[in-house]
Amino acid sequence: MLYPSELPGQSYKQLVIRFYLADTLRLVLEVVFRVVLPTKSAPTGRRVSHLVGCMANPMQRTELLKSVARRVVDRRVLHLIKQWLECPIEETDGRGWKRRTTVAKDNRCGIPQGAPISPLLANLYMRRFVLAWKQRGLERSLGSRIVNYADDLVILCKRGKAEGALLRMREIMGKLKLTVNEEKTRICKVPEETFDFPGLTLGRMYSMHTGQARPGYRPSKRSIQHMVRKIHALTAEARVWQGTTALVGQLNRMLRGWASYFQVGSVSRAYRALDSHTMMRLRRWLRNAPQI
Repeated sequence: MLYPSELPGQSYKQLVIRFYLADTLRLVLEVVFRVVLPTKSAPTGRRVSHLVGCMANPMQRTELLKSVARRVVDRRVLHLIKQWLECPIEETDGRGWKRRTTVAKDNRCGIPQGAPISPLLANLYMRRFVLAWKQRGLERSLGSRIVNYADDLVILCKRGKAEGALLRMREIMGKLKLTVNEEKTRICKVPEETFDFPGLTLGRMYSMHTGQARPGYRPSKRSIQHMVRKIHALTAEARVWQGTTALVGQLNRMLRGWASYFQVGSVSRAYRALDSHTMMRLRRWLRNAPQI
């Protein structure tokens, strides 16, 4: 088994995602702004660091199974995990049709997104990167600190050290046979700029009532747009055949799950936007639904 004590200090709490999300964001903000965040508010921070954000993808299947085999001796469990990694991926296209692919099995890399075991396997693999970073003394030489959330991570470091951290990160990722997602990797200067991690936008926020600046976080535009697309798919005209009760139940479950994840930070605007969009789509669906 993988015990919490085996994981680096910044990632072991991911075993309980609901509570770790808030802890992860709080840790990033405290390091970036050099402030201790109270429960509801915080003083304005000052620029003290740069940030490198990246996403490691995809993970090599053989190396991942080796890491699992060091902790799991039961062959049946190992076989079950291997089957889980090779299971087909089901996707829904723009027309609502579902199709299955075996990309993960054919390429022998990557882990299924959305599976309950995926965050744990990602933590297990990324542990190698975090340990390699510490063993090379990069925390001290670059004044850096790593915070990871499954296969996403940020590297917080001192001014002028971001380029060096990015170079060393690519070097270690290459040795671990990981591919850096270049589209999601960038150097960010805080607090002048904001960045997304994980699914939220972190940086300087402004109070709606006083206009005072403070470090904080809110659901990212990409997360809101993703939810809007899911609502749109559920309330499409092609689905007018389903019952009203069933549709409302699906919408409520989806919205509750989204709100449960994004229950930290400044969420009022995001909640209102999704609520308004959902009501508009539901009214349109009811107008098109067959009247009985």
